[in-house]
Amino acid sequence: QVQLVESGGGLVQAGGSLRLSCAASGRTFSNYVMGWFRQAPGKGREFVVADSWTGSTAYADSVKGRFTISRDTAKNTVDLQMNSLKPPDTAVYYCAAYYGTGILRHENAYVYWGQGIQVTVSS
Repeated sequence: QVQLVESGGGLVQAGGSLRLSCAASGRTFSNYVMGWFRQAPGKGREFVVADSWTGSTAYADSVKGRFTISRDTAKNTVDLQMNSLKPPDTAVYYCAAYYGTGILRHENAYVYWGQGIQVTVSS
């Protein structure tokens, strides 16, 4: 059974940092695109960042320069380092994955999803 489990969320003040981690199990995700999405209250789910096993990455403009995705293929994990956090970053963050090489930003492309984890940034 494929599972993605997020950890590391919580409450942080504006300007602070958090590191989210996504642990994948049930298969090797070395040939998968791994991504992070987020959903703020009352809004739809939006793309944050994704990493292809080919080495390419893509970031939403809103997080570029502040967030960094990293993957550990041996451990089957993908992390999201979030710096200079702002109140608009408050959302439930989801780890997601699909088999492929090219990075797609639409949530419909992603087959596997974690349960989500809350990130709250206070002003």
